[in-house]
Amino acid sequence: MPLMKSWVESANTETTPFPLNNLPYGVFSRQEEEEGRCGVAIGDQILDLTGLEETHNLGLFDIPLFDVPFWNDFMELGPEAWTILRNWLIGALGKNSPLQVTLKPYLVSQSSVRMHMPFAVSEYTDFYAGRHHATNVGTMFRGADNALPPNWLHIPIGYNGRASSVVISGTPVRRPWGQLKPPSADRPIFAPCKRFDLELEIGAIIGQPSDGPITVAEADEMIFGYVLLNDWSARDIQAWEYQPLGPFQAKATATTISPWIVTRAALEPFRVSTPPREVPLLPYLQEPGPMLYDIDLEITLQPKGKAATTISRTNMKELYYSSAQQLAHHTTSGCPMNVGDLLGTGTISGPTKESRGSLLELSWGGKEPITLESGEKRAFLEDGDTLTLHGNAQGHGYRIGFGECRGEILPALDDPYERS
Repeated sequence: MPLMKSWVESANTETTPFPLNNLPYGVFSRQEEEEGRCGVAIGDQILDLTGLEETHNLGLFDIPLFDVPFWNDFMELGPEAWTILRNWLIGALGKNSPLQVTLKPYLVSQSSVRMHMPFAVSEYTDFYAGRHHATNVGTMFRGADNALPPNWLHIPIGYNGRASSVVISGTPVRRPWGQLKPPSADRPIFAPCKRFDLELEIGAIIGQPSDGPITVAEADEMIFGYVLLNDWSARDIQAWEYQPLGPFQAKATATTISPWIVTRAALEPFRVSTPPREVPLLPYLQEPGPMLYDIDLEITLQPKGKAATTISRTNMKELYYSSAQQLAHHTTSGCPMNVGDLLGTGTISGPTKESRGSLLELSWGGKEPITLESGEKRAFLEDGDTLTLHGNAQGHGYRIGFGECRGEILPALDDPYERS
């Protein structure tokens, strides 16, 4: 598929993340506004759907959908409605659209707005679906011969996280306190995290509910779109707490997502198959077709006041399990899924050192610190560091981008339990 041309000229370059082929959904506000508006990114502009719906009868749906600061109401309508809106937007914003005069007053520059959470998160589940990541972490802690747990090649492993701590890109992240147990100590201490880390992931947003088990094909149809996701991780807190029930406080500080929901339709040309299976999957997890996407991903780390360094480049196709497989597995127990559920893929690492998706891997547990362009070294994140995830799917003469997924590390507060 080539670049689709728009009357919004900034959408017609090879390097814009938001051409007419993309049309991602977000929530924004102008500087003087408190509440967010639903909008669609096109070039360096945003089409204000909330304002447009207030003053014009679009003739698309029977009820107002964009008078709320989230996309959940629209998601609930289902795939047929998703297709209707996308097709209308492609026509309305296309090169020779007769609606240009009508829509132009509703364009807002992206540089002049503040972005908000694009949807209300119902529940959050994080998976562990990257084989290279799981192998690296397992090798560090259990040795190469026992790197993968016995169940890993059979089942998408995950844990239920906190929807309340999912935040939008640009939200500062405070270094957490927790129980730490240094290897030489007999007892744990309560102190700020010393091994704070990132995890490069993709988040799948569930746009349709379920009640009972669903197939992988049905799961794929339920996914509304995707965002970049950084599941911040306190490695030293996790090392002490995770046995026997897995991550808890180590993953509850924050999960940052990018501001634009890139729809499944926009990513359709970039579908690729999951890797060949070393162990055959049970029938309910087998895919009817390609379920992953060819999305280039990278991480930059910027110390305060210094230049940013690209510390990793990888691709979503390195995952072992697709989001559709993860969702299908999530329902096997009869667990209902809700509109607005968020599924993190787990850390996406590639086969080389330069493609690892966390500092835990990049520094090999802190034993091999990486060197930044500033000359500084990092084993884990330091106060003032800004981490940014980037992602795009590269087409023929165009790209599909997600917008930045960014967060700055703030110092830990004074001991929250000290009373004056």
